[in-house]
Amino acid sequence: MNMKRNLGLGCALAGAIGLTSAADAAEQITFVSQGGAYQQAQTVAILDPSAKKLGITINQDSIPDAWPAIKTQVGSGKPIWDVVDTPTGNCLRGGEQGLIEKLDFSKIPNGAAMPEAYRSPYSVSYEFYSSVLAYSQKTFAKDAPNSWADFWDVKKFPGRRALRNHPFATLEAALMADGVAPDKLYPLDVDRAFKKLEEIKPHITVWWTSGAQSAQLLNDGEVDMEMAWNGRVSAVAKEGAKVAFTYNQGILQSTSLCILKGAPNLATAVKFLNEAVDPVHQANLPLHIDYGPGNPKAFETNVIKPERAAQLPSEPANAAKQALMSYAWWSSSAGEAAEKRWASFMQK
Repeated sequence: MNMKRNLGLGCALAGAIGLTSAADAAEQITFVSQGGAYQQAQTVAILDPSAKKLGITINQDSIPDAWPAIKTQVGSGKPIWDVVDTPTGNCLRGGEQGLIEKLDFSKIPNGAAMPEAYRSPYSVSYEFYSSVLAYSQKTFAKDAPNSWADFWDVKKFPGRRALRNHPFATLEAALMADGVAPDKLYPLDVDRAFKKLEEIKPHITVWWTSGAQSAQLLNDGEVDMEMAWNGRVSAVAKEGAKVAFTYNQGILQSTSLCILKGAPNLATAVKFLNEAVDPVHQANLPLHIDYGPGNPKAFETNVIKPERAAQLPSEPANAAKQALMSYAWWSSSAGEAAEKRWASFMQK
């Protein structure tokens, strides 16, 4: 799991958050997410309303990185979890390895109605966030950087810079800085991306490793511009920091819902998955946290006011400015090779 959220959780919180009162309901599932403010928000916006509507009990667990546990549980032949909210790549990789159930979208009409790019045979998008170009408004009070080409332009935009110490989104940003259009990124030209990264590497002050660190860098004025997750920038801006970001050439990323192979409550899990991407439930999520709904029909419900919608990464106009990350490519052998190459790039 990427670390875009400051979860403060390193272990499971079995059944600790927002359980419905229907403890004796005949149907139940165990739902797993990443904990913290994010899981609290989805409990209020999605989980509790879904449990009430379906008449089921949703037991909850949380873990920062579900992937190792998915492998262990399914490998044991006795999985405990049913539905997992995890980076989309985990669902795809798990599907290919026989760890994730293939979805029957005839039983998931809310998911079937979503754009094909937002779902896979093993997953449906649940929420969106974006890796964006963020900057100090003190440093760039007038002519602010607005593209990855600007980020790479150290003469026109002098200042301290930070990037994430991870190839996800960073390679995409490098290619866009080199002139590749957001909708022409995949398959990634990895050689070209690393060559472009070599140009900016001497000018990177910090390669951050957590969302909290990226926020601190901007908040404390330690860097003048950086790649950061939109929610992190919004949070420090709300606290008074003179910082901003642009969705132009952002990299739109998602977590998805998927079901463990051999889930103990498979039929109920499928019903829940459909309910969880209901447009109204989805529209409730950004009322509680700075993440965009996975189902774009949420923006047609009138639950999200226009001024709020304009702040969200998956709002259609904002999404149109960005590159949609291809988790299928990152889960491919070429993507896995690019991830391995990152370590040697950083060690040079």
